[in-house]
Amino acid sequence: MDDDLEITKILGIYLTNEGYTVFSAHNADEAISSLNKNTIHLVVLDIMLPGMDGYQLCCKIREISNIPILMLSAKDKDLDKIIGLTTGADDYLTKPFNPLELVARVKSQLRRYIYLNHPKNIDPQHLDNILHIGMLKIDTIKCMVTNMGNPVELTPKEYGILVLLACNKGKVFSSEEIFREIWKEKYFTANNTIMVHIWNLREKIEENPKKPQIIKTVWGMGYKIED
Repeated sequence: MDDDLEITKILGIYLTNEGYTVFSAHNADEAISSLNKNTIHLVVLDIMLPGMDGYQLCCKIREISNIPILMLSAKDKDLDKIIGLTTGADDYLTKPFNPLELVARVKSQLRRYIYLNHPKNIDPQHLDNILHIGMLKIDTIKCMVTNMGNPVELTPKEYGILVLLACNKGKVFSSEEIFREIWKEKYFTANNTIMVHIWNLREKIEENPKKPQIIKTVWGMGYKIED
């Protein structure tokens, strides 16, 4: 989405030629509407938009999705780039730029998002599916979760834990295994991070968090989502 119609048109041509489906929006309202109606894997976002600017829109998108956001701007100062990245953008490209560079960055972000950012124990075929757990629905493309049709706002770590368990129904994951898969860091025995995240996750998706029906505890072993 870009305030310059000519840039939008050119980028649309390049990305379409690469096989991508492109949805264009020229202000924040159009962008949010498109995100709600369509399956969007990545956003190319210009900072200079009429009304709500790109920084604000980036924050809005981050409230509902963790899809990659590539920011475009004529502002090339380090502070502008820092602001863009700290508001939730994954990459920042300064105008003028070569459209082929943008295409390369889009491919890189999508590759990282779809394959590398998901736990390695998840079968790639699941990435194209809608996962159902009772009335809970997980859209692994939009990275969105709904419960009885109502959106559930999860942090990226909570979402990662939920997808890991949902894509491996019946398998018990220890706290150490979950931590290694999601945090990609060494686990320490006294670490209660997973317990806290599981509790917060249950608070958001379980009818009664104290008697969970979705994420089950296997005492002394870990957590699982049953078949």
